[in-house]
Amino acid sequence: MQRQKNDLSPINLLHPYQRKYKWECGIDEAGRGCGAGPVVAAAVILPKSYFHPLLNDSKLVKAEHRALLRDHIVEHAIYHSIGIASVEEIDQYNILQSTFLAMNRAIENNKNRVCIYLIDGNRFRNDHQINYRTVIGGDGRIAAIAAASILAKTYRDALMEELHIAHPAYHWHQNKGYLTRHHLATCREVGLCEHHRKSFNFMKEELGPVAAESPL
Repeated sequence: MQRQKNDLSPINLLHPYQRKYKWECGIDEAGRGCGAGPVVAAAVILPKSYFHPLLNDSKLVKAEHRALLRDHIVEHAIYHSIGIASVEEIDQYNILQSTFLAMNRAIENNKNRVCIYLIDGNRFRNDHQINYRTVIGGDGRIAAIAAASILAKTYRDALMEELHIAHPAYHWHQNKGYLTRHHLATCREVGLCEHHRKSFNFMKEELGPVAAESPL
């Protein structure tokens, strides 16, 4: 019986092109659509026998379950790594190229070149000449990508909570840098700080001249 779109198991759903590879390395990012903070990518190689009943796309997992999964993934993964592209790099190169930069940084220490790299989404810049496939919706279909989405999300959320301590007005402990109504209102009231992505078109459109200010 054919699976329906909403009937995807969190267990690895192997496609034929993966089966000849010994390992697969899942890659995903967090924070691409935010107005503040870096973009974070994670790379994960899981044992073929790995299973956790809660593993899924990080956006579909409760925060307390993401924390449990993070610890479980780190404990059992064959390889895991984080790559970061800073706000300065995002403003210099644009968010797409910075996402690719973070992803390539996440895999640069992996010496296991016999694996297939499975990247969530439909685009990638291959800086390391690796063998890769892009997988649309991969964070809900392939365990290694789902694991990468958990690590990227939990790492970035923790980072934004740290930044909130120095900049409490923006409520980054809650919105994690996404431009919620409160976040935008605060930006209009007090301006932007060094952690805001000032090159984003929607930031310029929403905030106008305020986008040039850095009062904090």
